[in-house]
Amino acid sequence: MRLVFMGSPDFSVPVLDALVEAGHEIAAVYCQPPRPAGRGKKDRPTPVHTRALDLGLEVRHPKSLRTPEAQAAFDALDADVGVVVAYGLILPQEILDSPERGCLNIHASLLPRWRGAAPIHRAVMAGDNETGVCIMQMDAGLDTGPVLLRRTTLIGKTETTGELQDRMSRLGAEAITETLDRLDDLKPEPQPEEGVTYAAKIDKAEARVDWTRPADEVARLIRGLSPFPGAWCEIDDERVKLLGAKKVEGFGAARIAKYGAGLLEVSSREIRALVDEDGNTP
Repeated sequence: MRLVFMGSPDFSVPVLDALVEAGHEIAAVYCQPPRPAGRGKKDRPTPVHTRALDLGLEVRHPKSLRTPEAQAAFDALDADVGVVVAYGLILPQEILDSPERGCLNIHASLLPRWRGAAPIHRAVMAGDNETGVCIMQMDAGLDTGPVLLRRTTLIGKTETTGELQDRMSRLGAEAITETLDRLDDLKPEPQPEEGVTYAAKIDKAEARVDWTRPADEVARLIRGLSPFPGAWCEIDDERVKLLGAKKVEGFGAARIAKYGAGLLEVSSREIRALVDEDGNTP
């Protein structure tokens, strides 16, 4: 099948690899433009950009797909399907309608739960027991299109967003290759109107830990923001990034006061915090 692939971050790379390995023809790869990064602020290509070049694929990174020129260039690719995963640009209707069989999105939640920008973060932060990926036929709405295929996975009790994201990427790669193989047989199912939630983009203000919150909530916040953008707190007037957390039994306020930062597993300036059932922490 002749595809246009549209994705940008590390999460999208295993999907691109899977499509190539499955024998699909990748007419072009679309991703976000290179942006300044690192100490030298030199332009750095996205992970998908780098991988696509390694695979010998044509890479395009327009700043917008709303111009007639960008739309004509996309249409000239004469694709059967557009495959979209964490691309980073909203697709106008002209792009959605261009491939013969439309555009398919790999969304990292069990729609209609967690529509939007940060579904994996929000699932962990909310304490969801399970999540999954949906292969969705894209329409003009925000993750509102009918679903062709669902795959479910449990969320580990101490799993971080980073760990879950790695698993979800592989799950998405498997799901899209199966969907393309079965495209003639799968029936798009409209999303139910009940159960809609939105996964808002993570705000930096959310990252500072409020130790007065319940233990479960604090632990979920730390895991949900790990590794990026990273929850943080101050210890001895130093800002410390928190990479993981779990609730433990038996640490009362008196022991917290006695042992202080000894209850933190410290590695450089990145730590894993223990919180007790009452929300007490160092």
